[in-house]
Amino acid sequence: MNKNTLIKRLKVIVILGFFPFIGFSQNILNSGSVQGNFQLDAQYYQKDSTIGANEVSEKMLMNAFANIIYSNGNFSAGLRYESYRNPMLGFDNRYKGSGIAYRYATYKADDFDITVGNFYEQFGSGLIFRSYEERNLGYDNAMDGIRVNFNPSQGIMLKAIIGTQRFFWDVGPGIVRGGDAEFALNDIISSFSESKTRLTIGGSVISKYQPSEEILYDASKKYNLPENVAAFAGRMNVSRGKINVNAEYAYKSPDPNSQNNFIYRHGEALLVSAAYSKKGFGIILSGKRVDNMAFKSKRTEVGNMLNINYLPTLTKQHAYSLSAIYPYATQPNGEMGVQGEIVYTIPKNTILGGKYGTEIKLNYSRANSLDKSAINDTTLIDKEGTKGYTSNFFKFGKELYFQDFNIEISKKINNKLKGSLSWVNLVYNQAVIEGHPGLPSVYANVLIADINYKITPIRSIRTEIQHLSTKQDEGNWVMGMLEYSIAPQWFFSVSDQYNYGNEIDVKKIHYYNVGVGYNRNSSRIQMSYGKQREGILCVGGVCRQVPAAYGFNITITSSF
Repeated sequence: MNKNTLIKRLKVIVILGFFPFIGFSQNILNSGSVQGNFQLDAQYYQKDSTIGANEVSEKMLMNAFANIIYSNGNFSAGLRYESYRNPMLGFDNRYKGSGIAYRYATYKADDFDITVGNFYEQFGSGLIFRSYEERNLGYDNAMDGIRVNFNPSQGIMLKAIIGTQRFFWDVGPGIVRGGDAEFALNDIISSFSESKTRLTIGGSVISKYQPSEEILYDASKKYNLPENVAAFAGRMNVSRGKINVNAEYAYKSPDPNSQNNFIYRHGEALLVSAAYSKKGFGIILSGKRVDNMAFKSKRTEVGNMLNINYLPTLTKQHAYSLSAIYPYATQPNGEMGVQGEIVYTIPKNTILGGKYGTEIKLNYSRANSLDKSAINDTTLIDKEGTKGYTSNFFKFGKELYFQDFNIEISKKINNKLKGSLSWVNLVYNQAVIEGHPGLPSVYANVLIADINYKITPIRSIRTEIQHLSTKQDEGNWVMGMLEYSIAPQWFFSVSDQYNYGNEIDVKKIHYYNVGVGYNRNSSRIQMSYGKQREGILCVGGVCRQVPAAYGFNITITSSF
């Protein structure tokens, strides 16, 4: 089959998938363009009782998807075919199966566009609404409904959405509807057009409808649950020269649900950040308050799925394996958080900067509980069926959830050698973050060295050496990695993580891994063999449990 024949068949597949949305004609087949991408992740599992890797009956598990997008002038349509045969370990088994999990059609004309089918969208920073996908977490709350974007004039952007949310191969029981408006005042008001200060304001509203259902705690208790829950948010962005300030506040009406123990308290959130940057220097300061902001389209859902909103963490997303052992997960029932980061480049041709300069990054983040008080002397905090508690808006609670102070120094020595050194100091409250009451908080220090040496213009070798020290949890870890690359096609790697500080001798385990990857044009294949430790994987404050595993992995990606 030649390329033209393949593309024409793909057009037919997409168009037939949207027969209800569009009028069919031969002209559609003879024009327009098709693009897409494909990914397959598979693992062959072996039993290893030393790390807790259990027997897998299928031996091999697989996650795969393919996106196909057709565009023709103002019209576009797409679909995503997914296959989980069966879902890889760590992914919810309710994904088991194959089919078209995402399909949409969009038409754009002048000042508006309309999408029917599935779509992703976000209002502001997402405090009351964000629909998105994070494939590494097995998370997808895609909307299934209608979205309309309207730009009546320069500087005015309006959005409206209605639909239900993806729930594995089905949709959730709740209907989500709402709108968002954003106004760039410098573009709207002519007298402000030349101002050096740029001001943008916006507002959002979201309403969830879910039919009332009977919730019984025992034979004598039944609660009247609101069928409609509304949330409102207002935001502002101000920038002038090198300074930028963002702020958003959100309010949610009482929403008794499984995550907040069915209390009738309102929810609210505040997110503020300020940034200053110039050549060689930048600083970002952020603050956050979250209070009773679990917001789902199914009130009894307690997992990651069916989140209507998104509550970001104010913590650094660590890329190195040992510094990422203890990631932070946002606590929707209540937290106060701050983060600050400074980036400074010591100038070139100075004593400390050297010939190429030296970059220094300092980052600090902290999350605490809220300062909660009982409503009266007879009602416990968070008792089901009550208004829950009172809280001082600007006061930090006494319990520390998470703290991270880290410094990274990056330096280019010469045309062949460059590297970085990092130190990370962590405090991690296992009882709160992992939901295991009674576990002690972990106090850890991580040291990381990352060195890259260019042998020839296309050949390089990189090494990582990491060490984590702690007296809690499983004790100390050491990690080493060596990677050899032949640009732009090949790379080879070997690594080992060793839990030498574990108090139990049989658990002082080497987690070795060897890998190889090959790139050609827009396609890539990567294979590895080794052991994976049990732990938590988090992206943006959303997490999933990763089980221990041992075996062979393969990932194939391609786009066209």
